[in-house]
Amino acid sequence: MADSQPQLVGVKLHKVSRILEVEYEDGNVFELPCEYLRVFSPSADVQGHGPGQEVLQVGKEHVNIDNIEPVGNYALKLIFDDGHNTGLYTWAYLYELGKEQDNYWMNYLDRLKEAGHIRSND
Repeated sequence: MADSQPQLVGVKLHKVSRILEVEYEDGNVFELPCEYLRVFSPSADVQGHGPGQEVLQVGKEHVNIDNIEPVGNYALKLIFDDGHNTGLYTWAYLYELGKEQDNYWMNYLDRLKEAGHIRSND
């Protein structure tokens, strides 16, 4: 693997708070909500098969992760309690989700609003 690829060194699932904590060799630690991970799944079900084919995910406010399966030395397969289990979260993609979390989340909330969806409160 190229030196420029972020190296994952730790993963902790906090089921009560629905947070996946990922730690990288460079010292970055990201706390990624399960809802965030679910709505940004790298699967074709969510991303589509090309630009502009993304499928807006709604009603995922209370989703949790049931299981995490390592895939080689480069990715994680997240098994969500809503039955979603496709898409491999590469270490690089998880790093991107961590670094861009504020921007991606605000964009997602804007898209929900445009679609007329109101998120439920906990």
